[in-house]
Amino acid sequence: MAAERPLRVALLSWEYPPLVVGGLAAHVHGLARAHAREGHDVVVLTLHHPDVPDDSVVDGVRVLRARTELPSLPHEGLLGRMSSANHQLVGLTSALGRWRADVVHSHDWLVAWAGDTLRRLWKAPLVATVHATEVGRHQGHLPTGQPEAVASVEWWLTYQARRVVTCSRSMQAEVHTAFQLPLDKIDVIPNGVDAAVWVPPRPAPLRGADGPLIVTWGRLQYEKGFQTLIAAMSELRRTVPGAQLVIAGTGTYGDDLRRLATDHGVADAVRFAGFVPDAELRELLHRASAVAIPSLYEPFGIVALEALAAGAPLVATRTGGLAEILGDGRTALLVEPDDPTAAAGALARLLAGGDDIRRMSVAGSRLVKERYGWDAIATSTRQVYREAGSKGRTPREPAGAQPRSTAPKRPSSARTTD
Repeated sequence: MAAERPLRVALLSWEYPPLVVGGLAAHVHGLARAHAREGHDVVVLTLHHPDVPDDSVVDGVRVLRARTELPSLPHEGLLGRMSSANHQLVGLTSALGRWRADVVHSHDWLVAWAGDTLRRLWKAPLVATVHATEVGRHQGHLPTGQPEAVASVEWWLTYQARRVVTCSRSMQAEVHTAFQLPLDKIDVIPNGVDAAVWVPPRPAPLRGADGPLIVTWGRLQYEKGFQTLIAAMSELRRTVPGAQLVIAGTGTYGDDLRRLATDHGVADAVRFAGFVPDAELRELLHRASAVAIPSLYEPFGIVALEALAAGAPLVATRTGGLAEILGDGRTALLVEPDDPTAAAGALARLLAGGDDIRRMSVAGSRLVKERYGWDAIATSTRQVYREAGSKGRTPREPAGAQPRSTAPKRPSSARTTD
């Protein structure tokens, strides 16, 4: 077999470690390093972080970071600020001299404008990965105002892209329906995880040495379902009085969650840890008696892979990508979303332990190693790049179609935007 021709790849992402907001940073980080390991020339265009230089090479990946401080745009809102800040991302390319990408790969709508501009400047195909949609975040309904505007940018990005990548079949169906996108334009490539990073130390620490510890983490947003887990804790403590829950992460729904913990009488059992660096998160997972992922909406669920790689007993909701990863029931317990009683019952079973729970943990670790390594995922992604490059024309401007949504509205407190 002929050797794979090295590619020049530009990855655009609003976040990249150490700037971490959600799972997108981990995805782009893993993908970039895997491309570089195979000898490809990778440049990441992302945002400034005070702890690292604005131009550096890490693990074979050149990372350029934009400072996006802008004049106040009070009448433009989020989209005005983001589109203006994208000019700063494009400006980073002045540091590249004569370097030109063979493919531009944009991750989600926040870098849509920069991606479209660079594919024109470099006459390179644009590939877009859709990690989530605004329609999905709002449970199928699209409120007017900012959510509707964000969805329009998502639609435009997928239209302008040569190929669109989603992380699960459920996301493929969501993108196909929300944006009227042909199925044959959408490739399904899962998220990955560096399993070796999450493996427990040897000898493994005693789980729950200080009492049963349940761990969950992610952006504190309505769709992540932490409110269900807090309600479940009020039921679980009737049978497991010493159970404690740690919720790691930050987000706009944090104050609501703290009020719910008080309302359910479990404020003393729920600790909000804020942002937790990966090293500390791994330590938490290795100590955990159980990990819970209570999402109402989860396009993929990279947190599930991290939990499985860490060997943690896991309960998750049967939704979106989580159902695809864990659906056979051999690696985790699955419950329906927004069901505190079912979540409490599953957690009680995990905390009780037993041979079946230990077998699930072993099977989960094996699954991550065999199916979700970054090298294999990067190889599949490069195949998409080559398919995008083989197409003869760049897309025309959109003709004005808009995303559709007909589901009922959610409560206003649930309306959050990443």
